[in-house]
Amino acid sequence: MEVFADRADAGRRLSALLEHLRGYQPIVLGIPRGGVPVGAEIAPALRASLDVLVVRKLGVPGHPEFGFGAIGEGGVRVLDADVVARLGLEPAAIERVTESERTELERRVALYRPERPTLDLTRRTAVIVDDGVAMGGTMLAAIGVARALGAERLLVAVGVAPHDSVARLRTAADEVVVALSPQAFSSVGQWYRDFSQVSDDEVVRLLGEPPVG
Repeated sequence: MEVFADRADAGRRLSALLEHLRGYQPIVLGIPRGGVPVGAEIAPALRASLDVLVVRKLGVPGHPEFGFGAIGEGGVRVLDADVVARLGLEPAAIERVTESERTELERRVALYRPERPTLDLTRRTAVIVDDGVAMGGTMLAAIGVARALGAERLLVAVGVAPHDSVARLRTAADEVVVALSPQAFSSVGQWYRDFSQVSDDEVVRLLGEPPVG
């Protein structure tokens, strides 16, 4: 059974699948925390800059695993109108969840890049990176946020994802690149020999490395 040695290995394999982006000056956006070491391999291979796309899923009250939208930097909020209508979510409830998640989002942004400006993707080609996708909810939220931040072309690059999730992502992104898409899938971690937790310190270190010139 083919597996990745670690997240850096996944990044190197994805880099080979993304060579067509060289010359387009893309921005590589790792989803913290696991997506950042993957993106740290991709960015120099594409001669691209590396940043983070910090998103927070908005979970239905009482069922936080079920998302009705997401928030990102710059006050961006993306709502799934169908879910909101179907569940009859009241504006006050939506605002309460938004404010709670906004606090955590701002904490993470301040931690990961305290001296950088708010992410601006206007007219950029953006590559959103993660170590893997299971159901795809967080990545779909990230795609919505990146669109709202002005991305002109949006690609998703993930180490591993099941077939149905890849199909779902392709309805939202301009292109989806996956290094492994196995038939039998139970978790992202099963496809990595080393899937140890990525620390906040490691994210900050990787983001602090000199940008590709």
